[in-house]
Amino acid sequence: MKLYIKYMVSSRCKKAVKEELKKLGLHFIVVALGEVEIMENMSTEQLQDLKQGLLEAGFELMDDKKSMLIEKIKNVIIEMVHYSDEPIKVTFSVYLSEKLDHDYTYLSNLFSEVQGTTIEHFIISHKTERVKELIIYGELNITEIAWKMGYSSVAHLSTQFKKVTGLPPSHFKNMKDKRRSPIEEIGIENSTIQNNAN
Repeated sequence: MKLYIKYMVSSRCKKAVKEELKKLGLHFIVVALGEVEIMENMSTEQLQDLKQGLLEAGFELMDDKKSMLIEKIKNVIIEMVHYSDEPIKVTFSVYLSEKLDHDYTYLSNLFSEVQGTTIEHFIISHKTERVKELIIYGELNITEIAWKMGYSSVAHLSTQFKKVTGLPPSHFKNMKDKRRSPIEEIGIENSTIQNNAN
């Protein structure tokens, strides 16, 4: 049985969801970002208990197909931006279409309708946060970060970074108090960023 869970965005989230499943004596086959496959078919009571346990842990069990697809879109983006060590080589539109087996225009319209922001803005927000993380770690220079994150140039990265944060990357690097946002809060606020994320 497959279940879709909202706000599952990190390894810690996966661990917390596994704990909730164990409490109910449920056996999982797969626990991925936003998605769980369990061996059993759940009773109405078990489903209710899981829903409640997940809610208390900060998650939400989803049963609406549109919400599930939105969550899948978010999780594919989060995985690609934050957890992939490979440089981004394809456009996000192509990647999302292939990964989710839907036309990008449909995905884009659905995302905007439900989230009140565009997929592009969501991607830009996540890429900016990842760039902040890479700057803070200090292992890569700005040129290497631009390449890793799939920007066409350092200038493109700098322009986009400044548009989102109000600061050029070099200024951010020299700040004493570098602030980052939790993954689950990135890209959910409304914004007027019109720049292309690809």
